[in-house]
Amino acid sequence: MLSKKTQYAIYALVNLARKYNQGPVLIKTIAIEEKIPQKFLESILVDLKILGLVNSKKGKGGGYYLISKPDEINLAFITRNFNGALGLIPCACIISYESCKQCRNESTCGIKKVFRDLRDATANYLEQTTLSDILGKEEALKQLYGKDDSKLKLL
Repeated sequence: MLSKKTQYAIYALVNLARKYNQGPVLIKTIAIEEKIPQKFLESILVDLKILGLVNSKKGKGGGYYLISKPDEINLAFITRNFNGALGLIPCACIISYESCKQCRNESTCGIKKVFRDLRDATANYLEQTTLSDILGKEEALKQLYGKDDSKLKLL
């Protein structure tokens, strides 16, 4: 499961992607629109700035904005930097790999193979999915279901 911090980072980036090339966006605006506690969002935006995904402008007309185009920011990068490894069990992770104590023979372990395959599929999907893709999916869902959120919650 994604941490709240990871989820909020994605929500904030999607918000900024919706407003790409429209100028800086106030933290307060993002916090209200995405229902993120403002103090927590401030910390997340600092982390996003350190990662080189956003920048900020101070003063009147200031706020945060994306540095890269929305189609250049993928979910794998965000998830790995905020949530950590994509593997669900330690022996299926690549970067933070740990051997299992229960494993009889790691090279022939079916459990490891299943979770490594899942990790690989997840990584591939998240690497190919960008902020632009999320915006495209939002638009497609709006076209399909209109503004009736009750139908969307069932998906």
